[in-house]
Formats: sequence, C-alpha cells, structure tokens
Amino acid sequence: MSHAEQAVTRAHREEWARVVAALTRRFGDLDLAEEAAAEAFAVAVERWPADGVPPNPGAWLTTTANHKAVDRIRRESKRDEKQKEARMLHDDSPPEPLGVIDDDRLRLIFTCCHPALAVEARLALTLRMVGGLTVPEIARAFLVAENTVGQRITRAKAKIKAARIPYRVPSADDLPARVSGVLTVLFLVFNEGYLATGPSTDPVRQDLTAEALRLTRLIRALLPDDGEVAGLLALMLLIEARRRARVSANGELVPLAEQDRGAWDAALIGEGHRLVRARLAAAAAGAAPGRYQILAAINAVHTSARDIRDTDWSQVLALYDQLIRVDPSPMVALNRAIAVAELDGPEVALAAVDRLEPGLSGYHAYHVTRADLLRRLGRGRQARAAYDRAIELAGNTAETAYLTRRRDQLG
Repeated sequence: MSHAEQAVTRAHREEWARVVAALTRRFGDLDLAEEAAAEAFAVAVERWPADGVPPNPGAWLTTTANHKAVDRIRRESKRDEKQKEARMLHDDSPPEPLGVIDDDRLRLIFTCCHPALAVEARLALTLRMVGGLTVPEIARAFLVAENTVGQRITRAKAKIKAARIPYRVPSADDLPARVSGVLTVLFLVFNEGYLATGPSTDPVRQDLTAEALRLTRLIRALLPDDGEVAGLLALMLLIEARRRARVSANGELVPLAEQDRGAWDAALIGEGHRLVRARLAAAAAGAAPGRYQILAAINAVHTSARDIRDTDWSQVLALYDQLIRVDPSPMVALNRAIAVAELDGPEVALAAVDRLEPGLSGYHAYHVTRADLLRRLGRGRQARAAYDRAIELAGNTAETAYLTRRRDQLG
C-alpha cells in the first residue's frame, strides 16, 4: 500500500465522523451527509496517490464533501421535494440554538440516539455515522446478519427525516432521559477501538478509543452528577491505561495476566481510580451503582494489583455478583466464570461456562474462555477444538495470532 493510500485509510478512520457531522450540521440530512462523505473519500483514493497527500487531509475531505453535497442538491433541485433543500444554499436565516456544548459529533450522537428510534436502530446508526464502523463491524458487535444492520440504519435515517428530529444536544431537562442510549453507543465505539474486529484494521484503533473518551468527557461536563456517566468515563480510562501493553512487538495480543504493568499509564489509572472512589462514596451514602460503575470498580481492582498474583479475586467475584443482578446477561456470566476459575478452580468454572453455550455459541470470547479452561484441565483435544472455533470467529488480528500460538502449543 502506497503512502497516499495509507493516508486515505488513516483519514477515513479519523475523519469520517467529523466530516459526516459537519455535513449533517449544514444540510440536516444524514443520507446526503454520508453519501457526500463517501464520494469525497473516493476522490481522495483516486487523486492522492497521483497528486500527493494534502497538508491538511481532514480539511480537504470536508471541503470536497461539501462541494459534493452542494452538487447533489443542485442536480436534484428541480424535483419538488428538493426545493426546500436547494433554498438552504442561500439561506441567511439565523441557525437554531445548538445547545450548551458546540460539538458537531455530540449533537450527531444525540440525533442518532433519539427515543423516537428503536433501540437497535439507534445503536446501529450511531456506530455507523459517529463511530465510522462498517456494516460488517457493526454486525459482529451485535451478532446479527449484515443485511439486518443495513436495514436498521436505512429505517433510522428515514425516521429522522420524516419526524424532523432536530440536530442538537437536548435541553437540560431532557438530558437525563436521553443519556443512557448515548452511553451504550459510546461504550460500543470504545470496545471496537480497543479490540478492533476488522481483519484489515489495526488491532487497536486509538482513533475510536480517543473519540469515545472525548465525547464521554463532554457528556460528563453536561451531567457532572450522573453516576453512570462518571462510571463509564472511569471504565474507559482504566482500560485505555493498559493500551500500550496490549499488543506485543510481534503483533500478538497480550492477555492481562502477561502484560507489563510498568507500561500502563499511571495518570489515566489515577484519574480512573479517583472517579471510582467517588462513586463508591456515593454508593455508601445510598446511591445504587449501575452497570458502568460496577465495571469500573472491577477494573479498578485489576489495575490496583502490582502483579496478577496480587489480584483480589474474591472482590472481583463479589462485584460480578453485584453486576449480574443489574445486568443478567450471558456475557456478564462468562466474565464472572473467569473469576470463579481463580477461586474455585477451572472445573467449576467450565461447568458454569458450558451452561452459557445456547446464548454465546457464536461469540468468540466464549470459545476463548472454554479453550483456556480445558487447557488448564489437561484436556488438550477439546481445548484445541475450542481454539479452532475461537480463531474462526475472532476478527482481531492480534487476538488471532495469540490464539493460534496457544493452540499450536498444545501439540
């Protein structure tokens, strides 16, 4: 891949959401914004290898996308239903108030997460428009078919246009009711960055984790007393702190037990721990913690241990017991089983994991966990089969390399 082609790829990852958000702000049409952005990136793929990468790729893409959008509106302005959009090109009326924080992508998230949309549609649309994830990546995140994701996105955009859903951050009175869906999407964007599922992407996409963190900080500025906002921010910080130790020099994923804890970011850990302590104090005063606060507390236990052998697994298990009452999902039960293995042994944990098969058989982490437990029990043939299935389902290149080596070590 040439330097220019690599630059287009980096720009696509880093600038997609910004370009789409800027165009949505100007034209108020998600379809138009996405199509114009796609055309701009297509022009970049064609021109940059020959002409060279512009000094400011993001500005070039935004300008080109704006021109593409204007050209599209002008071409279609003769159609009656496009007359109003065409008039926008010369509309000097003052814009609608945009809210407390003037941030295009934050407004776009709240537009995509409007309660008039079905929950599944909100998540798919926001991951596509704000996170810049592809349809296959979103399908893997939800464990559903790609055409299902495509239909959800199409219906959501049509609903936004038909219902004239505004492009703005909600008022202070509306924020608490709207923020839950936004946090869910931000966590999914962060997860895709932390363990990228695309086979042709970097195994860790710092552009996604950084953007999810930035937007979560903005929401915390809007809702400084919201426990779940603080919890999600703490969770992201404590996970992001371990990023530099996540992938080895030869491109393999490094599991928590084997990471160089000296490479963890002490400043991020300190900030995350302070947020967790504040939420623990609130819980002691009677404020029941939510999902993100408990997950943050679990990660605080892990990042407090100087060595994996110092991990307080009984505390981790107690927190998972608390989490499973709030979020009784198979994924929580799977992660709880990992703590059970450390306290009660792999055989007890394997029995718990096997009970989760109906809901998680298509999820690679289920097979990764089974493979590790079977390996610890000396059941090599079954462990190898579990590794094979995990490798088949895993999309992350670093994780695939790690699992392949672990499988091959079985002989």
